[in-house]
Amino acid sequence: MSSARFTVTPTKAEDLPGLSDTSPDISFRPASRVHFGSRESVSRSERLSETSGGASTPADFGAGGGCDSVTPDLSHTDQGDANSKISSVYINNTHGVDDDDCIDRNLALFEEEMDTRPKVSLLLSRLANYTNLTQGAKEHEEAEIIGEKKKASKSAQMGTFMGVYLPCLQNIFGVILFLRLTWVVGTAGVLQGLCIVFICCCCTLLTAISMSAIATNGVVPAGGSYFMISRSLGPEFGGAVGLCFYLGTTFAGSMYILGAIEIFLMYIVPEASIFSSKGLEGEGAAMLNNMRVYGSLCLLLMSLLVYVGVKYVNKLASVFLACVIISIISIYVGALVSAVHPPNFPVCMLGNRTINAHDLEDNQCAKTTVITEQVVKDDINSTFTTDNVTVTPTLDPEFSVGVRTTHIWSRFCQSRQLNASCDDYFSSNNFSDIQGIPGLASGIISENLWSAYLSKGDVVEKASMSSSPIAYPASTQQPYVFADITTSFTLLIGIFFPSVTGIMAGSNRSGDLKDAQRSIPIGTILAILTTSVVYLSCVVLFGCCIDGVVLRDKFGDSVKGNLVVGTLAWPTPWVIVIGSFFSTCGAGLQSLTGAPRLLQAIAKDNIIPFLRVFGHGKANGEPTWALLLTALIAELGILIASLDQVAPILTMFFLMCYLFVNLACALQTLLRTPNWRPRFSYYHWTLSFLGMIVCLALMFVSSWYYAIVAMVIAGMIYKYIEYHGAEKEWGDGIRGLSLSAARYALMRLEEGPPHTKNWRPQLLVLLKLDEDAHVKSPRLLTFASQLKAGKGLTIVGTVVSGNFLQGYGEALAAEQTLKHLMDKERVKGFCQCIIAQKPREGISHMIQSSGLGGMKPNTVVMGWPHAWRQTEDPQSWKTFINTVRVTTAAHLALLVPKNISLFPSNNEPYTDGYIDVWWIVHDGGMLMLLPFLLRQHKVWRKCAMRIFTVAQMEDNSIQMKKDLATFLYHLRIQADVEVVEMHDSDISAYTYERTLMMEQRSQMLRQMRLSKSDREREVQFRPGVLMVRAQLVKDRNSMLHLTSIGSDDEDEADAAERDRGASSGGGMSEHHRRVQMTWTKEKTSQYRATHSDAPAPDDVRNILSISLNQSNVRRMHTAVRLNEVIVNKSHDAKLVLLNMPGPPRNSEGDENYMEFLEVLTEGLERVLLVRGGGSEVITIYS
Repeated sequence: MSSARFTVTPTKAEDLPGLSDTSPDISFRPASRVHFGSRESVSRSERLSETSGGASTPADFGAGGGCDSVTPDLSHTDQGDANSKISSVYINNTHGVDDDDCIDRNLALFEEEMDTRPKVSLLLSRLANYTNLTQGAKEHEEAEIIGEKKKASKSAQMGTFMGVYLPCLQNIFGVILFLRLTWVVGTAGVLQGLCIVFICCCCTLLTAISMSAIATNGVVPAGGSYFMISRSLGPEFGGAVGLCFYLGTTFAGSMYILGAIEIFLMYIVPEASIFSSKGLEGEGAAMLNNMRVYGSLCLLLMSLLVYVGVKYVNKLASVFLACVIISIISIYVGALVSAVHPPNFPVCMLGNRTINAHDLEDNQCAKTTVITEQVVKDDINSTFTTDNVTVTPTLDPEFSVGVRTTHIWSRFCQSRQLNASCDDYFSSNNFSDIQGIPGLASGIISENLWSAYLSKGDVVEKASMSSSPIAYPASTQQPYVFADITTSFTLLIGIFFPSVTGIMAGSNRSGDLKDAQRSIPIGTILAILTTSVVYLSCVVLFGCCIDGVVLRDKFGDSVKGNLVVGTLAWPTPWVIVIGSFFSTCGAGLQSLTGAPRLLQAIAKDNIIPFLRVFGHGKANGEPTWALLLTALIAELGILIASLDQVAPILTMFFLMCYLFVNLACALQTLLRTPNWRPRFSYYHWTLSFLGMIVCLALMFVSSWYYAIVAMVIAGMIYKYIEYHGAEKEWGDGIRGLSLSAARYALMRLEEGPPHTKNWRPQLLVLLKLDEDAHVKSPRLLTFASQLKAGKGLTIVGTVVSGNFLQGYGEALAAEQTLKHLMDKERVKGFCQCIIAQKPREGISHMIQSSGLGGMKPNTVVMGWPHAWRQTEDPQSWKTFINTVRVTTAAHLALLVPKNISLFPSNNEPYTDGYIDVWWIVHDGGMLMLLPFLLRQHKVWRKCAMRIFTVAQMEDNSIQMKKDLATFLYHLRIQADVEVVEMHDSDISAYTYERTLMMEQRSQMLRQMRLSKSDREREVQFRPGVLMVRAQLVKDRNSMLHLTSIGSDDEDEADAAERDRGASSGGGMSEHHRRVQMTWTKEKTSQYRATHSDAPAPDDVRNILSISLNQSNVRRMHTAVRLNEVIVNKSHDAKLVLLNMPGPPRNSEGDENYMEFLEVLTEGLERVLLVRGGGSEVITIYS
């Protein structure tokens, strides 16, 4: 037996002759533009097949096995459709287009999945071509240059020093260092000052460690801290904390602007003040008004500068950073120089109280001054006083010594005269000068070690100086240096903390870095360590070089209005003044530049709907609308006008941001998420938790009411995002935490069966879909939502007929339909769609497999089978009965709302009415619990509850009523109680007739379920049966067709039957007579007499000779009697709850069971059939 071996060499498209002119150019498509599974590849392959005009057979190909094998000449090959198809498989495939011919043979097993599962080489090429978007304003700066051609994006080249270290330094060093650190040291003392700085620096260092772990766990695009938090903790936390961080950055801009205006008005150009006033209170109010006016103008100018071009802000950034560095260096140099040559800044003291140098207009720190004057000869031996000068003769006859009162005298005395009435403290103490900057070697640190907290209006005093033993109160009208606010350790923490923020600058620039995962941790931590050393050393230097009264003098009033830190600077205080002014302006510009971009990043994520407008901007991407909102919010901070009051506000927002960064790192570490693989390995969850605790403690320590406000704002944003449904899936840690918590809770539930007190209905709602995938009974889900009131477990399930392999898409569509309906009805729960060949099998599988562990459904809700009488197919009601049996076997409760279309919607609350409970048999207490749960919903809240029970002849109805009332009292359920007595009575003729009609109908339908071929065969051989068979078809719905009032059954089938009967030529009376025919004994005899000459078929003979089953008669009697009583008592009830009897053990009586239920609920509008699961669900015990 011979065999042929063919070697096929895949041929590239460009090798085909004449192809390049007629086909698209697909030979040089780069790998980065490959579209997996796209229609483009298919269409191109078809065009290639057509243009080639045919191809050679596989046997004509060369036998070379390599990729470079020579392609044979195709000009001699035969053309044909079959060959063309063969060639298209090897030539015009997607892999041939991508020039990966060798891979096709090696990966032939996977070639059918290449559209959804690309080759590793293509995946890696895409990752290699990935570039980060540059952060900051670099791309905007390039876009603003008019006429400049677009350049290819260059790879990021910034290193650790320029990209992370220096930006972090610039953002951390700020206005607090120059304006408030000396005051913090003087008030808290060196020891507590070191403690404040150390706590704040530790907070940022721990946060930086957590941030480094998150930043090195993948690429951090635009958004910086917001991106890290949102992708780690989810959209809810991300949006809340992102907006808090945005508000913190915005208020930081306000703080920097206020600091710049304070430097400008108090130390550079004091004459520029618009408002002025005398006295401590008036002067403070005037200063606040000046800050508001100049701050608003400065904010407007800065906003315009940011709007016009961010490139100018970026170019000035290096200048501002240089100002900061030069200013800090001048402080260190000045401190060293002060050890040898202390600067001369005398401070005037009255006793131990500090005098405001602005009131020393004559520069005299004394009560009086001695002057020498030439006098007239006649007055040589006399003493006289003129104005504020007292002249006394001396040994020189031509000169006299005069004592002149100073300007400060008039501030304490009623006049300039020596004999004027003066302040008691002024009279008891003398003036003295002390050195404000004693120098590094003076040992002044011993006095500055301890705290000296002051209340508002207290005088700044020097404790080591002698003073009058009597404590005279100071007036605010006197020229002392007063404390403008009440200080405490917690307040100083809130004011100082903004000086250590700014640690996110490096992570915000990750796109500009050459190696972000290496540069961000190193640069950020080094910047924090550098600034911490600077702050701690400055605290010690200030305590060693500057006197305590000058340190506690916030605005430098005791040193003639000089900036306190500037008095220590070398060579002149103007170095610090000018440097701090420009650095503060630069920090304000940076805040106004970064905050709008942060808001834009939040808006573009589309997790907060009302912020969408702020995601748009100019053509180059500048966030114009976000800048406008930022300016408006910053103006609120400007209107506060006090640096000391704005600082705690942004402290809260920054601390909240840092808290959640630590929380994100701790959660990811503890949950051990598979994707948590940071390159930065020097972290631990204990450090993250410590940082989180420190942040939370600092929030409440610095200002508990601001902390509560910040948390309320964040909580409102969180709930808003959660309510509107942030449709984002970022693989966040909160989801991982939820999974871990769910696993823990499920394991706890598995420890034992739930107690009766913990029982609550966990629903499995079975819905049916029509051919168009629409829910047939949506009110069933409405009822479930009313029963659950949005709480507990709810699983909504449906069964799709078919095969899972072919019907998976249909199942997904059905699941989406259910989810949409659940959202509409506001039902919190899960969807489950099962594909099965038979619906009853699918429902059985769903009941068995729904839920997980202890969170399995314990109650099944299903609808009453729609029009079960009219259909020839018994599958609908057989499926219903099978479901009842399955729930009973699974020990699940069952709820069947009948006439569900008449149940109220969630927008139709009842204003009055009753919910009637017919407690016939005890079934675990479901009948008691369900009305209580329904009345928790607004629809049923105003309905009263009535409970009826049935008493037999041997029962004591009076005692039953008392016992039932006591039972309800212990259950804490308010309801009216009534016991209905049912006397024994004979079975009525009506009951017999209903039973007979039921059995006749059952027997007839069994006979009607013959196959079509059987019926045709029977008609051919027995023509006389045709008329009887037709009559049976017409009568199958008329016999025993007692439609319930307002039931789900429809009369469309009957109407169709009547129309067909009328059109067939038969008279209406004859048709009516036949439709209304019932097979009673009299009518049976009449029928036999009428049709005696015609041979009756066997099936009709069986129907006419039915003998009644006494068991069915008894059941029908019970159903009829109970129905009479229920309709009599509850005809006006809004809802009737009724025990649902169980199905018969023998499946042959299933149809009779459906008839019993119909008779039992006849005449009632809304009925809820309840069947317990066999366990107690309600208890009288607490």
